[in-house]
Amino acid sequence: MSQAVLAALKSKFGDALLATSSNYGDECVTVAAAKLIEVATFLRDDPKMAFDSPVFLSCIDRLGLSESGPRFEVVIQLRSLSLRHRIRIKVPLEENKLKLPSVSALWAGFNWLERETYDMYGVEFEGHPDLRRIYLYDEFKGFPLRKDYPKDRRHPLVRREWSDE
Repeated sequence: MSQAVLAALKSKFGDALLATSSNYGDECVTVAAAKLIEVATFLRDDPKMAFDSPVFLSCIDRLGLSESGPRFEVVIQLRSLSLRHRIRIKVPLEENKLKLPSVSALWAGFNWLERETYDMYGVEFEGHPDLRRIYLYDEFKGFPLRKDYPKDRRHPLVRREWSDE
């Protein structure tokens, strides 16, 4: 059944897909950021796809992995509980264009994962209802899960005055 997912995507989106692969039931499709919402909506709404369960969303910093291609890649994993198949969506992003449409309106479960990816890697999810740091304080400089973030970098302690108001 899982090969049918890739076949349906190729049929509907054709050249808009940058790459596809299948390995032991793990289907993977690479799409451009501009096509993400269109592809994701199809995967959620088409009855033969029925990807109703968000699994994870994160980013891969490919610095040092290869000389070609964009440095960053946002990865989204979806599962269809009723049809029992899964798919991984990869979206390559250039270092100077870390913007991607938010999928949190399609799957609310990705809300905090988009915030985490923003906080740790600096990927901006356009249209996100509350895109702000989730782990680190607002004054924190940089994105600590990037491979070029200095491991010995120190940040000053930020003291906050709390009131009962």
